[in-house]
Amino acid sequence: MAPKKKYGVNELREMFLSYFEEKECLRLGSFSLVPHNDNSLLIINSGMAPMKPWFTGQEIPPRKRVTTCQKCIRTGDLENVGKTARHGTFFEMLGNFSFGDYFKKEAIPWAWEFLTERVGLDADRLYPSVYVDDEESYNIWLNDMHIPAERIYKFGKEDNFWEHGSGPCGPCTEIYYDRGPQFGNGPEDVMGGEGDRFMEVWNVVFSQFNNDGKGNYTDLVQKNIDTGMGLERLAVAVQEVGSLFDVDTVKALRDLICELAGGVKYEQPGTEESDVSVRIVTDHARAMTFMISDGIMPSNNGRGYVLRRIIRRAVRHGRKLGITGSFLTKLAENVIEGSKDGYPELAEKRDFILNVIQAEEDKFEKTYEQGMDILQSMQDALKAEGKKELSGPDAFKLYDTYGFPLDNTKEILEENGFAVDVAGFEAAMKNQRETAREDRKKSGKSATYMGAAATVYEDMDPAVNSAFVGYQGLEATGKIVALAAFAADDDEDDSVAEALSDGQSGAVITDQTPFYGTMGGQIGDKGVIVLGDGEAVFEVSATEHVAGNKIAHIGKVVKGMLKTGDEVSLKVDAKNRLAIARNHSATHLMQKALREVLGTHVEQAGSYQDADRTRFDFSHFQAMTSEEIRKVEDMVNEKISEGLAVTTQVMTLDEAKKTGAMALFGEKYGDEVRVVKMGDFSTELCGGTHVENTQQIAQFKILSENGVAAGVRRIEALTGDNVRRYYEKLEAQTNAAAALLKATPATLADHIRKLQEELKALKSENEALKSKEAQNALGDVMNNIKEINGVPFLATAVSGVDMNELRNLGDELKAKVAGGVVLLVSDNDGKVNMMCMATDEAMKKGAHAGNIIKASAKIVGGGGGGRPNMAQAGGKDASGIPAAIAEAEKVLAEQIH
Repeated sequence: MAPKKKYGVNELREMFLSYFEEKECLRLGSFSLVPHNDNSLLIINSGMAPMKPWFTGQEIPPRKRVTTCQKCIRTGDLENVGKTARHGTFFEMLGNFSFGDYFKKEAIPWAWEFLTERVGLDADRLYPSVYVDDEESYNIWLNDMHIPAERIYKFGKEDNFWEHGSGPCGPCTEIYYDRGPQFGNGPEDVMGGEGDRFMEVWNVVFSQFNNDGKGNYTDLVQKNIDTGMGLERLAVAVQEVGSLFDVDTVKALRDLICELAGGVKYEQPGTEESDVSVRIVTDHARAMTFMISDGIMPSNNGRGYVLRRIIRRAVRHGRKLGITGSFLTKLAENVIEGSKDGYPELAEKRDFILNVIQAEEDKFEKTYEQGMDILQSMQDALKAEGKKELSGPDAFKLYDTYGFPLDNTKEILEENGFAVDVAGFEAAMKNQRETAREDRKKSGKSATYMGAAATVYEDMDPAVNSAFVGYQGLEATGKIVALAAFAADDDEDDSVAEALSDGQSGAVITDQTPFYGTMGGQIGDKGVIVLGDGEAVFEVSATEHVAGNKIAHIGKVVKGMLKTGDEVSLKVDAKNRLAIARNHSATHLMQKALREVLGTHVEQAGSYQDADRTRFDFSHFQAMTSEEIRKVEDMVNEKISEGLAVTTQVMTLDEAKKTGAMALFGEKYGDEVRVVKMGDFSTELCGGTHVENTQQIAQFKILSENGVAAGVRRIEALTGDNVRRYYEKLEAQTNAAAALLKATPATLADHIRKLQEELKALKSENEALKSKEAQNALGDVMNNIKEINGVPFLATAVSGVDMNELRNLGDELKAKVAGGVVLLVSDNDGKVNMMCMATDEAMKKGAHAGNIIKASAKIVGGGGGGRPNMAQAGGKDASGIPAAIAEAEKVLAEQIH
């Protein structure tokens, strides 16, 4: 029996979401394809992937019942896409989820009801499967749903148990749809087989156990439901078509491709080769459109590289079909029109999506024909030489010069019976990166932050630059003029981008900014960049000056997507800025105080100020005395309390020098400089940010003073709230120490001196007692001496003696056993200590203490060794001590000659 109605993809999506809304599930829009705070995934590949924190309990879900239709990308089968009608990179996953709410009793009937009553699939063509040991699910199907036992299939772990290492896991139940014998009638076309006849349409995972990673399962307190159903698969069943390429929205795209290719037929006799290209272009057009809508941009690393491969593969197969000129934007428009009802962001970002695709297609088009000619010549050379593999350097040349991703090159060659030296390609890639990094180091253009190589900024338009407006205020509006996307892997390169999306790290460059970029020792500002009323938020963790007079705001998109051309609001973290300004202004006061206290030979040799502390390096040739440190600290605090006005003026360098402003030796200055004055006490050239009055610094505390190089000293100091927190911590630690000694902070030193004296006396007494106890434990052992091939051997076991005392006893006995070997073994609180010593005479006859210990220690579950004259070991099996002594005697007998 056919389904009641052949619903379209968009109808089925809405029917599913509405159905589970009726079941009190919260409908959520699809999450971005870019994972948020999840480094384990490159791209979202399942319906539950964005909800991991809700399943693990790290975050509280907005409701315990949720339903979504999640866009997904899976690239593991990229090479198989097109070769079969099964495989695709892009798909939509329908899902309903429970976080500690409904479970098997509800999930199973709801799945059956939706498929049979709402969608209208023939119940007689649906077959459930369960995990072989999941009797609860089996009984629900059998007794509650009244499915005959012969139609319920029990499968093992590989098919019907979901787990991934340690953590939450559980059995699953699946529902298969019998598409009929016309889709396969061979031995593989049975339930659980590999054929096309029985198609899984629904999978419910019952997350009910915790796996400790060693195969031990315990019940979870919170049991969860994770349901996944491929929308395209459901449409295949409902519309009774051959594959995902035949469902309504995808078929419309497929037909357009055939039309652009001059009326190419699909799945007709003799079209097998072109069918592959049609399917590839169809799938890839969907994937690229959705990926770009979420801010993924073509690049040479990470998810951007996945997108570039997809676009260029689509171009190549379009050419194979005979399509000339640009065509991908036409396909993207079809995708947008077909899916905008479910994903309104496609329509909202239409122009952006089309522009990115057009730019990438144009970029590849410039080198495609030339690259194909080069590749053909390479293949001709391989044939002439009788070779079957393209070298790694040649494959890399195609990638580096002509933009052919390795996968594309492999695919083209495989079609003609050739392979690629992948290891050689990767070696060439690695060599290029290492060479580039070395070149950057030699030219002084090394990485600036978080692996952001300077060259990524040099790749930007040199006409693009930034104006700093942060002296006047902490907020401003600006236009995004450039973006950089940072690679997640150190072996990959950062890239210029047109957009950054949720979860992506990178750099935002605006035409003007209130954010101070790291310079002159002062760390850059932190804060946020906001689009509109908060539709996109970029958290700025650092600000840097980069190539081309640009100021790069470095951080991460925590919401939405930013793209070039956006007008944004830039807001500096005021508290952080003030903390940095306090430290920087205090540094000016400290430099002048050092010159007052130590002499005018003091010159700045480097400085660093962040929100936590200031660090100041200066020329001085000996350690400062405690008195000198106190004088500098007092002088700075005095100037703070005086409330000196902090003023800035911009003037020529000559004018600045006339004011007495200190310039840094060797520093290059422009025609105009900024002079910072603090009353009549300090005048310096400085481009940094400062307090308006020295009283804002509040207080100043030197933490340390030490040498860092010949003739260079370093002071680290605190200001403002950091001083208060320092004393609070110090006070808490002092009070805690005093409480432990039942003293007060005032009497703490006296108590410690008294304890040290008592400890010294007790230690001396303890050593004497231990020596006496060891002697008593040893007793009179001289009668235990044996002659082993003419060498005296004294072996004995003692109790409760540690290794130090064992060595002391050994020294005493060695002196008494002339020309012999001594072995002492102690059972000390269940642990075994062993020590062996050999005299010079015994060693001359072959005795080797280290080898004796090495052999005998194994018997007490330990190991050790040492020199011929002395060795020691530890063990854990005291019951083996007698056997260990016997083994030692045996080894010694073998040694003596």
